[in-house]
Amino acid sequence: MASRKIEDLHPKVMEKAKDFLAKCAEQGIDVLIYCTYRSQAEQAELYAIGRTTPGKIVTNAKPGYSYHNWGLAFDCVPLINGKPMWDSKNPMWQKLGELGKSVGLEWAGDWKKFKEYPHFQLALYPIEDLVEKRVDDPFITN
Repeated sequence: MASRKIEDLHPKVMEKAKDFLAKCAEQGIDVLIYCTYRSQAEQAELYAIGRTTPGKIVTNAKPGYSYHNWGLAFDCVPLINGKPMWDSKNPMWQKLGELGKSVGLEWAGDWKKFKEYPHFQLALYPIEDLVEKRVDDPFITN
């Protein structure tokens, strides 16, 4: 099971996640971070959905090609009365996106293809450099 702990994020992403949560709290928005680090095996399972296993495609990222696999991304959902609010048409998502961007995160709700409203990332390194093990970062275990 993928991690929910912000402590499993790269230290730079963890700092931004904490800033994001603080800004959300200042705005009275309750947020649940439900996915931080995800192993490559877990990524493979997600990638298979809608391709080789039943269901609707949930990711275009193969194992290693998700910033989750490197502790550089997290997924969250706003809570209303303690319950997750998944409706992407709700203006709460735009507010979360703006708050995430204000602390220096990239918000996948802005992506042109495959918008992913819960997803925030900090692309410290090109994904190809991570996959090809060309990153010198003590947090990133190659």
